Amino acid sequence: MKIAFCAALMIATLTGAAPLAHHSFAATYLEDKSVTIEGEIVQFLLRSPHSFVHVMVAQPDGTKVRYVVEWGSPSQLSGRVSRDTLKAGDKVVISGNPGRNTADHRVRLLTFKRPADGWSWGMLADEKFD
Repeated sequence: MKIAFCAALMIATLTGAAPLAHHSFAATYLEDKSVTIEGEIVQFLLRSPHSFVHVMVAQPDGTKVRYVVEWGSPSQLSGRVSRDTLKAGDKVVISGNPGRNTADHRVRLLTFKRPADGWSWGMLADEKFD
């Protein structure tokens, strides 16, 4: 009886941990809203579980704010995005879901455009991430 209880507890712990390991986008971002930011890439981090693009965005009053844009994992972006795809200084236009806390300046990426050469991501059905 004691062994069966321990085994059941272990199985419940192991199978229950997987769903909790990944955060909910709805908890961090307003999924029913979208924003568009334009700016210059400061940093690009291609990493698991999610990649990030840091973009310096000029505000209407002339100040600049650093936005953190959350993107897909390297496996979700493979074939289209590598560490060499984006460089600091690239001017970009990004649309996505804004963060719930506006003071954090976070965006969950939906579409990405680099006007200088027309490179884009997020326009095709297989260019979405969860």
